[in-house]
Amino acid sequence: MRFAYHSAMCAPDFYLPLAVACEEAGFDTFSLPDSICYPQESDSKYPYNEDGSREFLEGVPFLEPFTIVPAMGAITSRLRFSTSVYKLPIRQPAVVAKQLASIAVITKNRFTFGVGISPWPDDFAACQVPWEKRGKRMDEMIDIVRGLLTGEYFGYDGEIFQLDPIQICPAPTEPVPILIGGHARPALRRAARVADGFIHAGGPADEFKLVIDEIDGYRREFGRESEPFEYQAMSGDAFSPDGVRKLEDIGVQESIVSFRNPYAAEPDTRTLEEMVGQIHWFADSVIAKVR
Repeated sequence: MRFAYHSAMCAPDFYLPLAVACEEAGFDTFSLPDSICYPQESDSKYPYNEDGSREFLEGVPFLEPFTIVPAMGAITSRLRFSTSVYKLPIRQPAVVAKQLASIAVITKNRFTFGVGISPWPDDFAACQVPWEKRGKRMDEMIDIVRGLLTGEYFGYDGEIFQLDPIQICPAPTEPVPILIGGHARPALRRAARVADGFIHAGGPADEFKLVIDEIDGYRREFGRESEPFEYQAMSGDAFSPDGVRKLEDIGVQESIVSFRNPYAAEPDTRTLEEMVGQIHWFADSVIAKVR
């Protein structure tokens, strides 16, 4: 089992010391959230909490992942970084490919790209991207990003995007893993069809086992059952050695842990010292006992 630390929108000046603490404590990955903006007025609902409210995000700091990862990569040597998850369809594919290639090169291939579709039309409006056909946009962007990351000349003629052959340089020396997150059935099918893995946003191992079984069924349907594929999960089961073994038994390769509910309405008042203490507690109480 690998272990990822999710920063849960912490104070911006905590990221660098937290990355150092994670590497020292034996974590494998530092996972970052993603958000563009918060609308002043909106009638859209958040699909991943009980009441659909989104006020818990107002005034919460989100650092842009492609900006902060190189800084954390420069002060670590082993720790990987990932997004959980990056709102891909509201971006421009050639620019994303260039940014992703630069991060992979500068961190020496220590980056995993977790992507998803934003649940909010407001994000698309702010970036002046159509809400319609967002799933198709996501599919084509994955194709384009993968093609450009090879470092070869790559062109594309799709329903949404047309791209004359171009090349980006430098390109990473290894493929950047692309994992997909989400709860809706289209996300599960997309992960099975085009991704290198799936990120589960939260819940007990027993519930995630049903999701894994469904994705594995789709992988067989798409003829991909023999290809490498990994499952990552944010689950309360990861906070005990027995829980970690449950996750391993159902096929999870990486547990994502956060010491704060990111959907909580109350502000995060933890000090840096408290957060570092939580990292080392987990390393002593869980990581050291399952490795």
